[in-house]
Amino acid sequence: MSQPVHQTDKRPRVLAVANQKGGVGKTTTAINLGTALAAVGERVLIIDIDPQGNASTGLGVRREHRQKTIYDILVGGGSIADCVIPTAVPGLDLTPSDADLSGAEIEIGATARRSYRLRDAIDALGDGGPTYDYILIDCPPSLNLLTVNAMTAAHAVLVPLQCEFFALEGLTQLMRTVDLVRGSLNPELEIQGVVLTMYDRRNSLSEQVAADVRSHFGDKVYKAVIPRNVRVSEAPSFGKPVLIYDLKCAGSQAYLRLARELVGRERARRAAA
Repeated sequence: MSQPVHQTDKRPRVLAVANQKGGVGKTTTAINLGTALAAVGERVLIIDIDPQGNASTGLGVRREHRQKTIYDILVGGGSIADCVIPTAVPGLDLTPSDADLSGAEIEIGATARRSYRLRDAIDALGDGGPTYDYILIDCPPSLNLLTVNAMTAAHAVLVPLQCEFFALEGLTQLMRTVDLVRGSLNPELEIQGVVLTMYDRRNSLSEQVAADVRSHFGDKVYKAVIPRNVRVSEAPSFGKPVLIYDLKCAGSQAYLRLARELVGRERARRAAA
């Protein structure tokens, strides 16, 4: 088992899990990667910044239990520490979302530092709030002000990419947004990695898409690949990460491999810094 790679300055590594295309396994990856990171000893916070609130639901937090959400942080100026909910997974916390967030873009659109609301809140965590090794931000499937807030707050972007015909086509706009945010709001933003999802070994198209993505992104593509797996699809309806729902299934084991690979990359990055 990998040893935790704790931040030397006690500041978490912030990763925005983003892809403007829906149905690519983005929320599934945020939930299960967060769970797998906690399983290998990391302290993790998932911030659900999608108005659909699927990450919150998938972690078993019912809507009536979301007394304070990311909306209160972005619009009301509340603190993340006041909005954190422990999950059933030891070492994994959640800042939930709900439908109120759908109006946040309009409400904060004319405010000062509108693109920095989430970043300011995360920075404030260091003032006596809970400490984390990783913060994963589950972004909405669109490139709006909420996603810009996530990218402005993040050190890097983790991109789930489904092994389907139009996989690369939808990345152009995402990469353009990353470049824009890097140029105007967050000069340190980078692509942390690309995660291939919904991989079907029986389908030659999956093999071809994987080869194309690796040719395009090189070492940025994770070796760990997330397969199509019915247990992964079933788990959210029970409000559980797949690692809790069925630890031994292929999907759970893939996310554990992904977590270990991510921790290894982060260790190498810090050693090279």
